[in-house]
Amino acid sequence: MTDTTGATLTHTFVASPDVVFDAWTTPTLFATWFGGSANEVPIESVTLDARPGGTWAATMIIGDGIPEFQWRGEYVEVRRPSRLVLTMTDEPGDERETLTADFIAVDAGTELRFSQTGGNLSDEQYEYAAAGWRAAFETLDSLLVE
Repeated sequence: MTDTTGATLTHTFVASPDVVFDAWTTPTLFATWFGGSANEVPIESVTLDARPGGTWAATMIIGDGIPEFQWRGEYVEVRRPSRLVLTMTDEPGDERETLTADFIAVDAGTELRFSQTGGNLSDEQYEYAAAGWRAAFETLDSLLVE
């Protein structure tokens, strides 16, 4: 679902909340799934200081000729293995989106309830962001199954 204030997604992974949470906070794992299968995130570009007030950064190289994105942000809430809240931007200045990831144990593994909010993007941009997150979660899913 998307609207002018954000995008909301739910995805179930066949892994425990600990494993899925760690994929968000371990640089080598994060680099393998964050860009989805179509984009590259060089491991040397990833820094994750997963604690409240800690910062994160990752470069995403898009496969279709668009310049790379220099993502960065700050951790707002870190509760392993159940919740992550962090900010995200690729723009100069203070406009940031908020990413919220709740990791809920279910019989099949972990249900991720994810949202990107902030109101800094158009409806079309939130649709594009949601598609990107879906691709990233599918990549993470295949990684966790291996």
